Amino acid sequence: MASSKKAVEKKTPDVSGKPGAGRDRGPQVDATSTAMAAARQTQEALAVIFAWRLINALCVRTFFQPDEYFQALEPAWQLVYGDGSGSWLTWEWINGLRSSLHPAIFALGYYIVDNAIESPTKVKAKWLIAAPEVMQTGFAALGDWYTWRLGERLYGQNSTVAWSVLLGTREDGNTESKYSSAPLFSTTAKVNDLRLSLVLAALAVLLRPTNALIWLAIGTLMLTRLTLDGKSPLTRETLFVLFRESLLCGSFALGLSLLADRQYYGEWTFPPFTFMRFNVLHDLAVFYGENDWHYYLSQGIPLLCTTITPFALKGLYKTADPETSSVEPVTSANALKALTFVVSTTISSLSFVSHKEVRFITPLLPILHILAAPHVTSFFTTALETSGTSSPRALGWKKKPLLLAGILVNAIIGGYLSYFHAAAPISVVTFLRTEFENVHPQHLKIPRPAISASQDIPNELFALFLTPCHATPWRSHLVYPALRARALTCDPPIDTVPGSSERKEYQSETDRFYEDPVNFLKRELWPGGAPGEDMARYIVGFEGIEGAIKEYFDPSGPGRRHRIQLKEVWSSWNGLFTDDDRKAGRLVVWATGFYDDEIDYVGML
Repeated sequence: MASSKKAVEKKTPDVSGKPGAGRDRGPQVDATSTAMAAARQTQEALAVIFAWRLINALCVRTFFQPDEYFQALEPAWQLVYGDGSGSWLTWEWINGLRSSLHPAIFALGYYIVDNAIESPTKVKAKWLIAAPEVMQTGFAALGDWYTWRLGERLYGQNSTVAWSVLLGTREDGNTESKYSSAPLFSTTAKVNDLRLSLVLAALAVLLRPTNALIWLAIGTLMLTRLTLDGKSPLTRETLFVLFRESLLCGSFALGLSLLADRQYYGEWTFPPFTFMRFNVLHDLAVFYGENDWHYYLSQGIPLLCTTITPFALKGLYKTADPETSSVEPVTSANALKALTFVVSTTISSLSFVSHKEVRFITPLLPILHILAAPHVTSFFTTALETSGTSSPRALGWKKKPLLLAGILVNAIIGGYLSYFHAAAPISVVTFLRTEFENVHPQHLKIPRPAISASQDIPNELFALFLTPCHATPWRSHLVYPALRARALTCDPPIDTVPGSSERKEYQSETDRFYEDPVNFLKRELWPGGAPGEDMARYIVGFEGIEGAIKEYFDPSGPGRRHRIQLKEVWSSWNGLFTDDDRKAGRLVVWATGFYDDEIDYVGML
């Protein structure tokens, strides 16, 4: 220690030649070097995370669930290219249930590609498809980065536990879940950090009102200090600052949302209120399915966390155990208790709602990884005995076979879900878009907002989707406005009273088709005594309907007047399993030959 002290007190040479000018600069240099090293580490970590997320996003070739397209990309497409662009706005957008802030983010990506890339139309189409994936990469990377920083704050800088948090984070499509990591990382110690936290938290709630459960839990625990240890750091001054900043930041986010929605819907509206009114008061969410009360415990958390589920559950249990939590520093222990309280209250509250989906609890995923990280680390690593006092201590691996098995299982799950499971819905729209490029090369115009697409649309229904509603992406992947397509709908009975006979008897278009496919085609799609709908060049459906549509078009069937002979021109396997039996088997495209033969359809009716 003496030699170190002398080294610090020793004069530093000064290039100016002035005696004593370099005195006592050693600690300053060390502090600067440490800060620069930390900044460099942060930049490198963010670059690695972003690169990994970009590779992951561009490699995914599968369909997850409809909302990633119909609640984000379709309205975004309509924002940029207008009403004549062929985008599919679902009933939620028609009735003002959704905030326009979310699609506005992706609309920016479409706008940049549309104005910055002057490549041939086919090339621009590929850029338009990739733009949302690249933008989502940024959100995912920032979410991962803030989760890692939160892990460092709780478990110590350079902690292996913090890196375990990062390595465990998985890709998901909910942008609002990415808004959850940054607010959790931010602290009230700095006003700017607090403002960032509050603005992002408010935006997350505006995008999905159920996210309010997270911040209500944190606010409740902060004020009541239920289960927390030590003296409250809150004073009258800090409470005033919290109230002031919450009011200002909440008002800013709310004002931004109101103005954006006024511009989008053409009238003043508040989507979170409309969302709650339709889904809670009118109980329309039940129309899309009901689940058992234990769904999030028995299926939700295991689906989110996969192989780290036991460690996440152990983290929830250990954090709530007073004896275990007493070992941690008070600040870290209280933070972990707060995170556990958030998970418990959010899952408990959402379990009372009949309609449940895994994506409703994806904002909890960073928290679950934070809680699981120390137990993953302690289970698979051990501290090595080393000479000196270097930090962090070197770690060795243990239970290697089990670790490798866990990595292998995750790799298999990730590879299968990214490349094979439900890949057909993505592949089929690529096939149709490519076919349209070949059949109608003169109709590949992608209009700007001020240009109507109606002048460039051929008089042809290019594709008819006889699949469950929203089973494939739409205009975000079909791209060309002139590519006319039609699909079955599944709008809920918004004009019926809960519990009424009208609601109980209501069937969507999709339900009516699958209940009796032949009669649906005969009575609703192409009724014999009326013009009906246009015949399509291609019919798309899962292989389970093949018998029904062939029966309809059979020379002795009800659709014999069409003179259609179906020919299978494309098919793709759709995975080992499905959550909907109607999507089982291959996804098939049948050519009708209708436009190839130039049949006068009107004259045949």
